[in-house]
Amino acid sequence: MPSPGSRADAAVGGQFVRYVVNGLVATAVHFGVLSFNLQVLQMHYAGFANMVAAAFGITTSFVGSRYFVFEGRGRPLLRQATKFGLLYAAIALLHGAVLFVWTDVQGLDYRAGFLVATALQVLLSFWGNKHLVFK
Repeated sequence: MPSPGSRADAAVGGQFVRYVVNGLVATAVHFGVLSFNLQVLQMHYAGFANMVAAAFGITTSFVGSRYFVFEGRGRPLLRQATKFGLLYAAIALLHGAVLFVWTDVQGLDYRAGFLVATALQVLLSFWGNKHLVFK
């Protein structure tokens, strides 16, 4: 017979898998818009192009988090959206700063900088969503 904790552990594990799937989709949207901004629109600053792209990724992430990952649709939408927006605004600023330093200051490839910034984003966003936004 499974212990009571194992059911909770399985629920958190499933939640984390859904978080990863949602994050991959949101990251693909973010990176797609970033690439479009830099290659098609020919924006001159990767940091700025990234901030625009982040808005698209953040929106995708919120919808997925609310309806798929944390299933918080029974809670007030505006309250969650506000908390989520503040959390992600802070994370987006960090993401943009990392990409700015990586690409615009250091002259390194924006794709590698995007991966570094995204790794930081993943760590901060799961904790923040679980404990601050969709608790």
